[in-house]
Amino acid sequence: MKGPLFYSKILLFGEYGIIKDSKGLSIPYNFYNGALKVDENPDEAAQKSNQSLQRFAAYLEDLQKKNPELVSFDLESLNSDIAKGMYFDSSIPQGYGVGSSGALVAAIYDEYAQDKITVLENLTRDKLLKLKKIFGEMESFFHGKSSGLDPLNSYLSIPILINSKDNIEPAGIPSQTENGKGAVFLLDSGTIGETAPMVQIFMENMQQEPFRKMLKEQFVKHTDACVDDFLKGDVKSLFGNIKKLSHVVLDNFKPMIPAQFHNLWKNGIETNEYYLKLCGSGGGGYILGFTEDIDKARLALKDYRLEVVYNF
Repeated sequence: MKGPLFYSKILLFGEYGIIKDSKGLSIPYNFYNGALKVDENPDEAAQKSNQSLQRFAAYLEDLQKKNPELVSFDLESLNSDIAKGMYFDSSIPQGYGVGSSGALVAAIYDEYAQDKITVLENLTRDKLLKLKKIFGEMESFFHGKSSGLDPLNSYLSIPILINSKDNIEPAGIPSQTENGKGAVFLLDSGTIGETAPMVQIFMENMQQEPFRKMLKEQFVKHTDACVDDFLKGDVKSLFGNIKKLSHVVLDNFKPMIPAQFHNLWKNGIETNEYYLKLCGSGGGGYILGFTEDIDKARLALKDYRLEVVYNF
């Protein structure tokens, strides 16, 4: 058995801000993917994944009992397939901010949800919000609290624009410029980031008035501007706003930036060769980078692994 592929995602803009109703823009990233699978001779990773799926299935059974109106699953088939050794075969790195649990949630929903909303339907806002709510409840098993956006992106495999908590829509993003020098890239921090503790730090900071003020007046403002610029294809304005956003993150989200990257982050802002921002919750995993000249950025970051995800 091998199920369909579900892809990783990148939240270009909106990390943390979407908790407080900033805009967000999320795009599928097809470089990584995962699928449900059963093998005759599972290796250690497959066995570990299978054990995790057993716990997840028990959680879904509980979710269905608590909230039968929201979603129901063919639990008999799910448990039977898990008993046969089913696991999630994935190239998506875990703890890297590119949606490893999101792809798994999308795969389970696709295979086992009853009366599921399919990708082929006319996706009204109500249907998108319902899917996001279902996925948020499902993915909470992995993160403690989830917006449901990662699985939604993985399930639909289209860019998603978040206008606010209750207003999301499929987004058309400008097509890539093949030989463009401008680029969005991923920088490998070489360490794994844990989502739950980072969100915990953020929630504690949110209890302080100065932090809330900064979030509203600077972080959300610059994030919204970046989303608008990106969708319009206004590259000049976009880089001005990304620079401001990068600065605000360096000043106010230090615990989310691995310590060895603080100087690299600052250097980008000072030289204008690249600007860094958080990819997902931070704390490790990937860091997202933006540059107007990818050759200059590669040179400045020659000691790091860089993956280009979008060209301007």
